Amino acid sequence: MTTPIKDLEGAIDEVVAKLHERGIRDNEQLVRAAATPALRKELAGFCGCENADILHLANRSDLARVRGISGVYSDLLEIAGVDTVKELASRRADHLYAKINETNERDKLTTKPPTQSMVQNWISQAKSLPPVLTY
Repeated sequence: MTTPIKDLEGAIDEVVAKLHERGIRDNEQLVRAAATPALRKELAGFCGCENADILHLANRSDLARVRGISGVYSDLLEIAGVDTVKELASRRADHLYAKINETNERDKLTTKPPTQSMVQNWISQAKSLPPVLTY
């Protein structure tokens, strides 16, 4: 599933414009363009931002490859300690579901948190996706 770069949490207009200059318009394109530390460093230099900014966007782009994860659900996962597909694939649904609900109760991010079956589905999808980002 593709998500426009401008819709990713943390995407600022100046960086989005520079990514568009490179033909990078969605999360799938960004994950490929920022797959390695060297590519992220080069992209950060081109965009005039920090490596950490590109890494954050790359991680958000990676999670957006999972159908159903965007916006507030991506925020919940990140705060719960999951910011990549690889991390998501390694989680137990019951534990992650509990952590997401704990996070949401504390931070009040959404009135409609994901169900345990949604979390299980995300984990199943993550296990089937090929890894792209390296660290």
